[in-house]
Amino acid sequence: MQKITPSLWFDDLAEEAAEFYTAIFPNSHIEHVSRYTAEGFEIHQKPEGSAMTVSFTLAGQNFTAINGGPQFPFTEAVSFEISCESQEEVDYYWEKLGEGGDPAAQQCGWLKDKFGLSWQIVPTALAEMMSHTDGEKVARMVKAMLGMKKLIIAELRAAMEA
Repeated sequence: MQKITPSLWFDDLAEEAAEFYTAIFPNSHIEHVSRYTAEGFEIHQKPEGSAMTVSFTLAGQNFTAINGGPQFPFTEAVSFEISCESQEEVDYYWEKLGEGGDPAAQQCGWLKDKFGLSWQIVPTALAEMMSHTDGEKVARMVKAMLGMKKLIIAELRAAMEA
């Protein structure tokens, strides 16, 4: 059992979100869905039988989602970073997670999905480039990165060598 489990607050789309995310990531599945009962309706205001909490696993990481109401929408203050070994992997997650999301919220490898959750789709090569000893090369790469939405490894490398 993992020590810390991220918990995601949704208005009423926790089950739909868990299904969406588990279809994208390998080694992922829904563990359990608990449902609201008629008891406490005056407080929770959720239809009987609708999802209350969803326990699910993404790429081996446990998550919980709750349908708690509209009081706490997602912000960019919390995001999930996906380390990608190749451009193909960057492209895959960018396309899948960005489907139906907010195109205006895309910058420097960040995107907001259709549920409002922010993701960072980051090639593992970026850490190598950022730690290069030639500060001018790093500065050129960072300038190129700041102009991108989805990160393109070849273009970042080309900027370093320009």
